[in-house]
Amino acid sequence: KQTNFIIMLKSTRRLLTTAIQFTGYGNPGKVLKIESLNQSTIVFKPNDISVKMLAAPINPADINFIEGVYGIKANFPAFAGNEGVGIVEKVGEKVGSVQLGDWVIPAGPSIGTWRKYIVSNENDFIKIDKTIPVAYAATLSVNPCTAYCLLKSFIDLKPGDVIIQNGANSMVGIAVIQIARELGIKTVNIIRSDRPNIEHTLSLLANLGGDINVPDNYFSSSSFNEILKDLPPCKLAFNSTGGSVVTDIARVLSPGGTIVTYGGTSKKPIAVPLDLLTYKQINLKGFWISKWYNENSLELRKKLLKEVIHLIRENKLTFFYELHDFDDFYYALEKSSEPYRLRKVLLNIDYPDRFKEHDNKPESDYSIFDAPVA
Repeated sequence: KQTNFIIMLKSTRRLLTTAIQFTGYGNPGKVLKIESLNQSTIVFKPNDISVKMLAAPINPADINFIEGVYGIKANFPAFAGNEGVGIVEKVGEKVGSVQLGDWVIPAGPSIGTWRKYIVSNENDFIKIDKTIPVAYAATLSVNPCTAYCLLKSFIDLKPGDVIIQNGANSMVGIAVIQIARELGIKTVNIIRSDRPNIEHTLSLLANLGGDINVPDNYFSSSSFNEILKDLPPCKLAFNSTGGSVVTDIARVLSPGGTIVTYGGTSKKPIAVPLDLLTYKQINLKGFWISKWYNENSLELRKKLLKEVIHLIRENKLTFFYELHDFDDFYYALEKSSEPYRLRKVLLNIDYPDRFKEHDNKPESDYSIFDAPVA
């Protein structure tokens, strides 16, 4: 009887999967719950695939989605997480787009990537090249693709042209710098003047290829305006913060220039004076990668992903990550909300058994120390 009980317990564990769910909008630390779900209740259809998630980031858009202030609304109970990468472990009899062992990413937002397994239609996923690191694959479709579209979608930039961006130390900003470098486009990069270790951040942007890197309190100075006189007229700017710095950017753009807003991290409105809109004819536009995906074909999206993957594989795109095992979710969530972050917080969903990993080490690898005697 004891043996039979143990066998049944192990079988039950194999049918359980961990997921982060929420049943209403609110503070993520309060509304998100770690749930153990029974996979045996899932009906596996002929066009379905089962995906074991490998990693998923905690993005600002994820937090906005959970708080109820995102452009897409949840159907409760909802799974959290919009982006990530997984490996195909099971395919339905009518599946034709992927095979066992393929890496896939979600084809759209709000599929719920903060869970160990996803069973869904094959059309809900896109197969990707698995020759890039897992962390890069998990963050492929939002930030680097946004940067690529910003540089390619609004005006016909040529080598030698200049763009300006605020929030330059964000993952999108870092991608803009590096992609622009490969296209021969010069970048003027603005970061917050109140962040710690500001000189270190400015040096990092320069090392990544940023041409002019300045804090926002210097950007509006007369000294900086003298620097801009040595550059070609700037036709395009990217705004991810909002606030008064957008007004300063509008003033230095060439007549007919365009400001593209894709975020608002400061939660402050954009203020552009009447004379800049009328006499200078400054254009204000917005960009949202989810809308771009909805309005363009699957072929175009695959082409975009292929371009970005090529840059990663050629070591022309570098990002910075901080990985946390999935069973330490609440700590990872807390870390992701810290101000002045540079590293993207990533959930390591397919993490190893750390105790087994420790026990398999030879004793010579253990750290030996003497505890003080009271």
